[in-house]
Amino acid sequence: MLVSSMERGGSRSSDALEQGSRPGQMVAGARGDVDDGHLNDGLLIGPRLRRARQRRKLSLEDLARATGLTKGFISQLEREMTSVSVASLVRLCDAIGITVGSLFQPSEEVLTSLATAPLINFGGSGLHEQLLTPRASSDLMIIRSEIEPGGGSGPEPYVLNAKTEAVHVLQGQLVLTLDEDEYSLRAGDTLTFSPRRHHAWRNLSETAQAIVLWVLAPSP
Repeated sequence: MLVSSMERGGSRSSDALEQGSRPGQMVAGARGDVDDGHLNDGLLIGPRLRRARQRRKLSLEDLARATGLTKGFISQLEREMTSVSVASLVRLCDAIGITVGSLFQPSEEVLTSLATAPLINFGGSGLHEQLLTPRASSDLMIIRSEIEPGGGSGPEPYVLNAKTEAVHVLQGQLVLTLDEDEYSLRAGDTLTFSPRRHHAWRNLSETAQAIVLWVLAPSP
């Protein structure tokens, strides 16, 4: 594992940079495997260190004082511009108050664009539905439904194994029945209810499409 001059408290650039590594490259893990520029999220520890430090309201100077490393080295590490020794990484994590393993866990931030959101099919008719949350997420599910005129969940009510469900109408109208209750929702309306109640829904319009967001927690 390479240890930089700046890491040891010197003023020169890191050994890794002196040997020709590019910004974005780093030495990862105890085996010293160097990625060739195609880094996966698990190796990008610099930004995760920065976010953890900022969440705890620690400045670079605070962290340098606590670890004996230089501000310049920590700054370069956070920007993925240098490598780090195992010992220094452990000291940084201890000073921030996180575990080393947390740096390699899957990211909690996932950006999904409408253009790439996967299509799903929960049944019903006249529907074009996309999943906006990660498939592996167990805490939350958000579905975007485009409902053609006359389309809906079907005549038979259903229940879902979740604690809370909400529907928000982005465009058009939606009629939703909960047991014996019926709600007529328009654009801008949001209804929150228990998904364990028997419910069904439909777009009563004969001409206009309805677009709604379904939110379920936890994901059924």
